Amino acid sequence: MGMNCGIVGLPNVGKSTIFSALTSAPAEAANYPFCTIEPNVGIVHVPDERLEKIAKIVGPEKVIPAVTEFVDIAGLVKGASKGEGLGNQFLGHIRQVGAICHVVRCFEDNDIVHVAGKVDPVSDIEVINIELALADLESVTKRIQTLDKYLKSQDKKVQQKALISKPILERLVKTLEAGLPARSLPLDADEIDAISDIHLITMKKMLYVCNVDEANLLEENEHVKKVKEIAAKEGSQVITICGKIESEIAALESKEEKEAFLKDIGIEESGLSKMIRAGYNMLDMYTYFTAGVKEVRAWTFPKGAKAPQAAGVIHSDFERGFIKAEVYHCNDLFALGSESKVKEAGKFRMEGKEYEVKDGDVIHFKFNV
Repeated sequence: MGMNCGIVGLPNVGKSTIFSALTSAPAEAANYPFCTIEPNVGIVHVPDERLEKIAKIVGPEKVIPAVTEFVDIAGLVKGASKGEGLGNQFLGHIRQVGAICHVVRCFEDNDIVHVAGKVDPVSDIEVINIELALADLESVTKRIQTLDKYLKSQDKKVQQKALISKPILERLVKTLEAGLPARSLPLDADEIDAISDIHLITMKKMLYVCNVDEANLLEENEHVKKVKEIAAKEGSQVITICGKIESEIAALESKEEKEAFLKDIGIEESGLSKMIRAGYNMLDMYTYFTAGVKEVRAWTFPKGAKAPQAAGVIHSDFERGFIKAEVYHCNDLFALGSESKVKEAGKFRMEGKEYEVKDGDVIHFKFNV
């Protein structure tokens, strides 16, 4: 189970430039709208110092990091929910991702045309959010129109789900008609589950990515401040990134060169690291490790997962035939220096089906199918 994020925004805000830099994948970029029609997909290794430290101690034949999938979705415009600018195709792609990274232009450059003629992050965000809300409104309205059929179903489970979902859908209509995202409506876990099959775009977590120029990377400008005000009201996260600098980092070959470059410009981490960390935080995702002489590997799993569900990330057979998990924490390995010393110190445990896996656990699963 990897993390999956869709990169959206108006045309010419720097989405494809940032995508190419983050994934080192060639995304078509040009100074005109709709140069990206089909979504570009990039698989990115998740940077994790813990994985490297485990590998140094274990000495495996292979080291396999966790991965994140970024999907570069074509620029949306006003009217996208009604099909403007091939909008329906793009909105369909957004429904398939786990979270949304909304790139907002926060730099001035007369050589790069803005689709609205001026740089205005507040207006840009409003256009995207309204179009996504209108697309969801259409989906919710269609579902309400079919409820009578489900309410009359002979299947009691189908009937009960329709009864539960009807008032939720009616509340959603009012929220979406106001141009507000579905996630702004307070719903409990059961209510969210009752409407999950509609795959509402605005129910997804949103990360605002402020694309700035080099001069404003370390000192936020007025555009970034406005984005942060909007995000604070929504309960969304914000990161600042410079697409141009990320492109320069991506062009460097070695890890050492990249670290030296970051140090020279006074940045602690790349935009890629910030986006992945924010994404993990948004989606409540953790990492556990498997470690042996053949390979040391990182696995992404949802926070709160019990041992069998975490094992299922590797293969469904691991979950189906789960017996027990041999567990210790990577911090104990770092402190003691070897797995044998972890065992000697009593930090090596056997855990059953009710064990809640922790971020940083090193696990060997026992199963039988």
